[in-house]
Amino acid sequence: MPILKPDSCHLLLIDFQARLMPAIRDGDEVLANAAQLLAVARKLKVSRSFTEQNPDKLGRTVPEVAPQPGEPVLAKMSFDACRTAGVVETLAGATDFVVMGCEAHVCVSQTVLGLMQAGHRVHVVADAVGARAQINRDVALTRMARHGAQIVTSEMVVFEWLGTATHPALREVIALIK
Repeated sequence: MPILKPDSCHLLLIDFQARLMPAIRDGDEVLANAAQLLAVARKLKVSRSFTEQNPDKLGRTVPEVAPQPGEPVLAKMSFDACRTAGVVETLAGATDFVVMGCEAHVCVSQTVLGLMQAGHRVHVVADAVGARAQINRDVALTRMARHGAQIVTSEMVVFEWLGTATHPALREVIALIK
């Protein structure tokens, strides 16, 4: 089904790391959108996890989207997180993945392609995906879409998760994205 539901989704935050984020074009906007979507996912109890590429060199996840206790952080050396032992098991159970992170043309695109190769539906949050160069971001989004990923925005995801104006968390969620 193309409409996202909170109970079938897994929000995957890829490599929002301390040494990487200062180099990301429009990084503050990418982080702001990611932080809003993460806050909504927490409110709606959407499953979620984080990856960190070579954390000893690139640092940990930045404070704006830092994991809370109990949220899995998956250290990896492979650009495609699906090639890292333990990641596939951690991500098991979701049918739809909502993916955001950096860099679009490296870890995000390779992980998205890996998830799709494993038979998952993947939704890439365009306004919460970054790269150092705009061309790399744009080409990566085009390539992922060409291979079957759905390109969405953070607000598209939020309102699909809510589904209706009568959702009991509507007012709280609206406050989180304003």
